[in-house]
Amino acid sequence: MTTLPPIIHVVDDDASLRAALGELLSACGYRVALYESAEQLLKTLPGGDRGCILLDVQMAGLSGPQLQDQLAELGCRLPIVFVTGHGDIPITVRTIKAGAEDFLTKPVLKEKLLEAIGRALIRHEQMREQDTRIAALRSLFSRLTPREQEVFTQLVRGKPHKQIAYALGTSERTVKMHRHNVMQKFQVQSLAELAVAAERLGLLSVSDRRGGEGAEQAEKKSKQTTSNSSLNRHA
Repeated sequence: MTTLPPIIHVVDDDASLRAALGELLSACGYRVALYESAEQLLKTLPGGDRGCILLDVQMAGLSGPQLQDQLAELGCRLPIVFVTGHGDIPITVRTIKAGAEDFLTKPVLKEKLLEAIGRALIRHEQMREQDTRIAALRSLFSRLTPREQEVFTQLVRGKPHKQIAYALGTSERTVKMHRHNVMQKFQVQSLAELAVAAERLGLLSVSDRRGGEGAEQAEKKSKQTTSNSSLNRHA
């Protein structure tokens, strides 16, 4: 299977600059899509291919920062590199805070432009990989029964078996059975790993995850105490 090169979306109302950027990027092995306005890009919203957006700030119609806001609202996660001759500190700060990868001022050196594009493509690939991992975790979570999901959410918050059993109106033995099934389905060996999965799914805060880790330590301590007591009885 042949992997297509990343696609760079160039949005600039300066026709000569747009064409020059297109030629440069094509010569560097990228696929290129050229747009003379923000509205034109919105009509053909980029899909899920690897890539990034090179975006001017001041254009007729929607400005670059306004397009950045609209793309975010539409769920488009392509990294944006601003390339403009109208940059100032407030605009730079605003666009970077809104998630822009870089803010370059025209005329920009070829090496600097390609470095910024390279960083943007790396970040996009990382986001795509993260999305794939989260999709896999969601699939695993969906395979849990409703009761297993309840036990899952209690376990990762550090609740002991006895408390979970009381809350769910069942026995500790049943909770342990559900825990075993959950761990198997998520293919993990510890509560800490399960808590990390829950956090990635957005089901758990960092403080909750610490509680889950604490519960695991408490459980180990409890087992160790039981083992020591048994040894003492047989000493």
